[in-house]
Amino acid sequence: MRKFALIALMAFATPALAEDVTMDSILGTTMQEVQASLTAMGYEVRKAEMEDGMIEVYFVRDGKMGEVYVNPQTGVVTKLELKS
Repeated sequence: MRKFALIALMAFATPALAEDVTMDSILGTTMQEVQASLTAMGYEVRKAEMEDGMIEVYFVRDGKMGEVYVNPQTGVVTKLELKS
């Protein structure tokens, strides 16, 4: 019974489907918020920095790399590059 409860708890703790980041995504207005949003969406954040007034974050998910730029005033994605 204890093993079943643990398995059930793990099923609820792990999202069934990961959400994709898009140009419509609002990720946050600070570097920490953007990183947390991407992590919650199932991405592994590799690097985050400020560049030309934008929050720039490099990420990986399912073996695919990407780069996103976020406006720190609005939290909106301004540029998104996905690489194979």
